[in-house]
Amino acid sequence: MNGANQPASAKTGHVLAAVCCGIDHFIRAEGADPDRVLGKAGVDDRVLADPLAAVSLASFVDMMEGGAAETGNGHFGLLFGQQFQPLALGLIGELALAAPSAGAALAAFAKLFPLHQQNTQTRLVQEPGLLRLEYRILDGKIWARRQDAELTMGMFANVARQVLGPDYALEDVWFEHPRPEQSRAHERAFDAPVFFASPTNAITFRARGLDRKLPGADPARFAAIAARLQAIGGEPAKMTLNSAVCNEIRRLLPEGYPQVELVAENLGFARWTLQRRLAERGLSFSDCVDQVRAKLGRMYLSEPQLSIGAISDLLGYSEISAFSRAFRRWYGVAPDAMRRSHRTDIY
Repeated sequence: MNGANQPASAKTGHVLAAVCCGIDHFIRAEGADPDRVLGKAGVDDRVLADPLAAVSLASFVDMMEGGAAETGNGHFGLLFGQQFQPLALGLIGELALAAPSAGAALAAFAKLFPLHQQNTQTRLVQEPGLLRLEYRILDGKIWARRQDAELTMGMFANVARQVLGPDYALEDVWFEHPRPEQSRAHERAFDAPVFFASPTNAITFRARGLDRKLPGADPARFAAIAARLQAIGGEPAKMTLNSAVCNEIRRLLPEGYPQVELVAENLGFARWTLQRRLAERGLSFSDCVDQVRAKLGRMYLSEPQLSIGAISDLLGYSEISAFSRAFRRWYGVAPDAMRRSHRTDIY
C-alpha cells in the first residue's frame, strides 16, 4: 500500500488502483489537469502505475466527483465507465475472464468484488429468466457518489457483455442517485431503460448463456487469482455504527420515513439492541435520520434539475412544508433561499 494513502484507507476502506487505469489521460482529454484533480482528492499519482496499490475508497470517489467538477462534464463517470474493459480492472477482471464458464465468472465476480473494493456490497440475484448484479457502497461517510456509481455500472455491464458474448442482453439499469440533468445520455450509453433514486445500483440482464465456456478459461489460474485477491483484499475497514445506520437510512429514505425495526433487521440487530447501542454513543435513531436528511438535502440543492418538491420526496417527507421547516432548523435559511445564494457545498 502506498504510504500516502494509508491513513485514509485505514478509516474508509480501499479500492485497488487498477480502477484508476487511464484516469489521468481521460481527465486530460476532458480538458482538465489530472494533477489538480488527483491532488485535491488526496490520491498519490504514483499509484497509477501499480494496479495492486491500495487507494482510499473515499479518496477515489472524491476523485471521480472532482473529475466531473473540474471538467464541467456531469457524465464524467458514465463516459469513463463505458470505455473501461474487464482486463483493465486488474485481478477482479482477470478472475472473470479465467472462469470456466460465464455463470461461474459472474458468480465469482459478485462474490469477490468486495476484496477489490472494500466496504462495498455486491450481489448476483436470480429472478425468473433474469440476473441482477447489484452494487452499493456501505460507508455512510461517503456522500456524493454519483460518478462512482455510473462508472461502476459501466464496468459491470462490460464484464457481463464480455463473458456472456452473443447471449448478453441488458434489460435495465438502476442508480441510487436522483435523476441527473440530460439523463437520456444514460439510456444511450447502456441502450436500455435507466431508473434513478433506487435502493441500490444494478444492471439486470437475461439469464442465458451461463454455460458458455470462456475463451480464456483456465481453472488453475482462476483459483490462483481468487486466492491472490483474498490475500491482497484483507479485512474491510471497520465502519462506525453511526455510518452503517446512516447508509441504511439513506437507502430507504425515498420510500418514506425509515422504520427503526427495518434498519435494525437489515444491519443484523434487534430493534432494542440498535437503539441501546446508539444511545451509548449519545444518539437516537431520529438523530441519525435527521443527520442524513440534512446532509442530502443540502447536497441535492446543488442539482438544479431537482425541484424543492422532488428533494422533499427523496428525503421521505410527505409535505414540502415539513422539509422547509426542517431545513430552516438545520441551516437557518429556507432551501430555496440557500439555492439562490449558491452556498451549497457537496464535498
